[in-house]
Amino acid sequence: MASVGPVIELPKVGLKPSELAVIYIEGNKKSEAIAYYYQQHRKVPFENIIGISIDANKTIIGPGEFAVQKKLLDAQLSDNVQALALAWEKPYQVGCMSVTAAFTFGYNVAYCATSCKKTRTSPYYNSISVAPYRDFEMRPTMMIAAETLDDATQLIDRGIAADDTQPLGRAFLLTTSDKTRSVRNVFFDEVRKNFKDTYDLHILNSEGIKNHSDILFYFTGTTFVPYLDTLSFLPGAMADHLTSAGGQLTDSNQMSAMRWLEAGATGSYGSAIEPCNFVQKFPNPLLAMWHYGFGATMLEAYWKSVHMPGQGNFIGEPLASPFNGYRLLRKADRIEVHSPIFRQGRYRITSNEDGLVGFNTPTYLRSMNQISTQSITPYRRHLVLRPPYHLNYKIERLSSRAP
Repeated sequence: MASVGPVIELPKVGLKPSELAVIYIEGNKKSEAIAYYYQQHRKVPFENIIGISIDANKTIIGPGEFAVQKKLLDAQLSDNVQALALAWEKPYQVGCMSVTAAFTFGYNVAYCATSCKKTRTSPYYNSISVAPYRDFEMRPTMMIAAETLDDATQLIDRGIAADDTQPLGRAFLLTTSDKTRSVRNVFFDEVRKNFKDTYDLHILNSEGIKNHSDILFYFTGTTFVPYLDTLSFLPGAMADHLTSAGGQLTDSNQMSAMRWLEAGATGSYGSAIEPCNFVQKFPNPLLAMWHYGFGATMLEAYWKSVHMPGQGNFIGEPLASPFNGYRLLRKADRIEVHSPIFRQGRYRITSNEDGLVGFNTPTYLRSMNQISTQSITPYRRHLVLRPPYHLNYKIERLSSRAP
């Protein structure tokens, strides 16, 4: 009989289902069905599923109408809710803001630009925060965007299937002949330095890739992405194209970001209002891959990669988290705990003498016992448990410094 390992509670790095609220359009059967499918399959608390009254036939919500609905929504959200999911593909714009930015920050013209100008930046950009509402009074928002209910359920199922898979995956970063839309290649050298040993990395000068499988990341710059029907994406894949109108999800004269999801990706991004080609207004591949690879959810990793998100829409399965988990490796005299979330620094490992299950309960906290403090370094990426073993352990990160 195979032995059962101890239960490990890792440091918190990603959103939990209880911290997400799912918003649907009242009277719209598809939107409501998406919301409740997500609630059931992601175990989101029932009270976090909230309907609002907007016109599902329009692509743009007026600022006044939005302000009323946002105020009614906010009154129903507990302080525990840290992020939002919108169960629709349109409306995708609020006045001069993208709809995901408007729900995140509230309507504010500081996040708008009527010409080639920069906008207000996001305090959540490249943040280590695991609770954005607590830390910044903002709830980052992602759209579960799909033309059909079947498309939406498949997207949700892919996100769930991605959890704790720790995929090796292929990453493609393309510089196309469209130099204006390929400006993110300024980040590619740093991507190579940081991820050349982590993923099957391909940094190419190409108009597009075809006949590839196991794709986890695909970042390019073009109005339309060719050969999507020849590609196969891993569950949890992140993919987007830098262009002006990818976030005009249902009626763009360019390729909608939804085409990525229909091709098998689990998250994407596109601008709903002309952004010009400021790199700050699009996902930084280095940051998106870094935060995702250290255990952040799709929503968190994408949001933390965009410095000026006021004009862009984040779409996909918000809680997909391929790298938030652990593996136990048994040796003769120890158990090694390996996890992608471990970053360089000091960690404390605790348990309790009674072997009680139920982390953070009063009973557990009264009986917890410190087992050890250990360091994660560039040369040791795992923690060690030694006999006598306990039924459960809690791991906490104490600092970013290792002795």
